[in-house]
Amino acid sequence: MAESKGALIAKTVQKHAGRAKEKLLQNLGKVDRTLDDIFEEHLQNFNRQHQQATRLQKEFNNYIRCIRAVQTASKSLMEAITEVYESSWSGHDLLYVQAQSMEMLWQDFSHKLGDQVLIPLNTYTNQFPEVRKKIEKRGRKLVDYDGQRHSFQNLQANAAKRRDDVKVTKGREQLEEAKRTYELLNSELHDELPALHDSRVLFYVTNLQTLFAAEQLFHSETSKVYAELEAITDKLATDCQRGSYSKKTASLPRAITSVNSNTSSPTTPATPAHNGANHNNVQRATLAGLPAGTLYRVRATYRYTREDSDELSFDVGDVIRVVEYDDPDEQEEGWLMGIKESTNEKGMFPANFTRPI
Repeated sequence: MAESKGALIAKTVQKHAGRAKEKLLQNLGKVDRTLDDIFEEHLQNFNRQHQQATRLQKEFNNYIRCIRAVQTASKSLMEAITEVYESSWSGHDLLYVQAQSMEMLWQDFSHKLGDQVLIPLNTYTNQFPEVRKKIEKRGRKLVDYDGQRHSFQNLQANAAKRRDDVKVTKGREQLEEAKRTYELLNSELHDELPALHDSRVLFYVTNLQTLFAAEQLFHSETSKVYAELEAITDKLATDCQRGSYSKKTASLPRAITSVNSNTSSPTTPATPAHNGANHNNVQRATLAGLPAGTLYRVRATYRYTREDSDELSFDVGDVIRVVEYDDPDEQEEGWLMGIKESTNEKGMFPANFTRPI
């Protein structure tokens, strides 16, 4: 048993040495080599196809990792938002439902990318190493064939002098065996490589269509959720502007309230301040040349759509003349009465959607 193993090792070493010698002689131009231009073209296509598939697999694996990281971050963010959104605020339950919908959309999107895009891509890419091994084996067998061919040529030349027909016969058999082994592998690869190269088109069509469809559906559905969330916070903003979530304070002079109540953001009603000097400055800057009854003018900094018939709608940039309420008892904190100059429509509007001009 030991002798058999030793003989096998010796034979393997001899084969490797013979191949190395043959390659060296070919590189030095001492002997010719079998050329196959068609196979070389197939090999170039295979190498390019393998490189592109490997890069796509690498980049998509990285993309999946990023998607899952964003999925985790989105879940944490929505949990924080639902925590700060108090239960007494309008739309609290709806916001919780939309947060759950968002989490489900992320899960579905992540699973689709993994199961329907990444797994098929891995399967497609995994076939290249096996084909590569076959190509390398074909290369070794080609060197063996060329080596046997050159050995037989030398044997024939020497046998003509020595008339050693036995060695010639054995050399011919070895040459024929090396040729059959090489041509079998070569023929198989001449069929497999073009077929593998052609398969890339249908695979990428299917794989990319699945990816793009999953992306489109995810973004379409999440945009609907965000629209619902925006509507919930818009309602909260309106309620807040009406004073639903603030403590009522004693009424202040209307002119002072009107001037100072428009200095905050559209989601936080301003609190009127006692500042007579500022009020006088606004009056000296804005009252000259205005129609009778006008307190001052303001310009809309945010768009507002009325929710009641006694309110005033306007777009960003619209100019409004602030006037007194017909009935002072109707005045609400944070709201002004005005006339839109472009249409002469009259109605209430949130002061903090505008600024004095």
